[in-house]
Amino acid sequence: MSHRQILEALSGLLLALFVAMLSGTIVSVALPQIIGALNGSQSQYTWVVTATLLASTASTPIWGKLADLFSKKLLLQISIVIFMVSSLACGFAQDTAQLIAFRAVQGLGMGALQVLVQVIIAAMITPKERGRYNGYLGGVMAVATVAGPLLGGLIADQLGWRWCFFIAVPFTVLAFGLLQKTLRVATVRRDDVKIDYVGATLIAAGVSVLLIWVTFVGNSFDWLSWQTAAMVIGGLLLLGVATWVEAVVREPVVPLHVIRRRTPALAILASLAVGMAMFGGSVFLGQYFQIGRGYSPTEAGLFTIPMMLGVLVSSTVTGRMVSKSGRVKPYIVTGAVVLTIGFLGLSAMDHETSLVFIAVSMVLVGAGVGMSMQNLVLAIQNTVPLRELGAASGAITFFRSLGGTIGVSVLGAVLANQVATSIAQGLAKMGIDASGATGGSTLNIAALPEPVKPVVRAAYGDATGHIFLISAAIAVVGLIATLFLQPVKLRDSLDLPAPAEEEKSPVS
Repeated sequence: MSHRQILEALSGLLLALFVAMLSGTIVSVALPQIIGALNGSQSQYTWVVTATLLASTASTPIWGKLADLFSKKLLLQISIVIFMVSSLACGFAQDTAQLIAFRAVQGLGMGALQVLVQVIIAAMITPKERGRYNGYLGGVMAVATVAGPLLGGLIADQLGWRWCFFIAVPFTVLAFGLLQKTLRVATVRRDDVKIDYVGATLIAAGVSVLLIWVTFVGNSFDWLSWQTAAMVIGGLLLLGVATWVEAVVREPVVPLHVIRRRTPALAILASLAVGMAMFGGSVFLGQYFQIGRGYSPTEAGLFTIPMMLGVLVSSTVTGRMVSKSGRVKPYIVTGAVVLTIGFLGLSAMDHETSLVFIAVSMVLVGAGVGMSMQNLVLAIQNTVPLRELGAASGAITFFRSLGGTIGVSVLGAVLANQVATSIAQGLAKMGIDASGATGGSTLNIAALPEPVKPVVRAAYGDATGHIFLISAAIAVVGLIATLFLQPVKLRDSLDLPAPAEEEKSPVS
């Protein structure tokens, strides 16, 4: 494909990715209004988010593997239709149970779009040239991340919460039309296709059980309880059997021979850490500005712009520098260092911290993500042949999403416990009974008695700093992994030379 043809196809790919990422953030600001309108509970509030993350994370490697076996264009169009229909269904949901179910289906489409777009870009562009186009990818991710909360607040206030889901439909129709007209990707058809349904089911079940446990442990049941034992042991057993299946089947969903190699293994470990730190940390910034500082949803969205700028500038500049030099490791390591420093800065904040200091720290976090996240995908794609591109891309995207889901759950549990303790202590000093004063919910600030509001805001504002300290520690793990990456030169060809691949495979 010529540069012009690539840009034309890229417009449809990036639009599809933009809509998928936007749907993940646009609902966050409107979610309190949504759950209130549907008379849902706090646990249902959590599951509206968790169901999407679970479905997206568990299905990602399956979509990646299917991309190695079938038409990438057809799979992408199928995922767009799934996403569009489920978005419509979410908008028409009549209760929280329906909404959770439709959001799970929407998660299937989101997971497919996120991995298939990267696979198709990799099939069109050589690794060395891909850095330049990855800059566009990072820019779209940055805009979607910040535009979502801003649009969510405005749409919920002006049009009603159902339009937070309906808004995706025209964009998906446009993306489908653009891709039908402009995308030209060769399909390698194989007669001996074998899809590992057993392995895919076991992976999805094992991951889901563990993520359900992470979501509810410490709230619905104790860490040391029969529920914990059943879920953890059951989840690990399922994943253990899945690993055995993946080792013996001919077409595994997650090819163990790929992720055993040094560069893919370290890139996956780093992506897991970056996903935990970034997704887990950034999810709570909007809550900090709204509950901890008392700003409106739209204002909270505006305050996240520094992070968007960090991602946008660093991903664009770094992408061009990677393409020019052909080297990727220095930028990944630098990004991991900057990300860690940014989280350390955020860990020092409380409910009175200067917004300028917070903005600078957010810029560093965004810059670190922009330098490391897409380049880790590029590093792993550079080490595998074209026939394994989908599986390798799916694996790293899967582990990054898994890290993000675990990060959200774990950091959310830490935040909830810290907030509960701080509120109880603050109200005790005032001689007020905590349970009676908060009415069972500390998120609905407007409904709280006037003397209690400052205590609750201070508790959320101060506790948020603690979870960013955990994020910084997780980011250090990612940094250590990146230091051991091999300093490889990005290749100019779409595929690995056959002799080189044959020589490297036994010792990798």
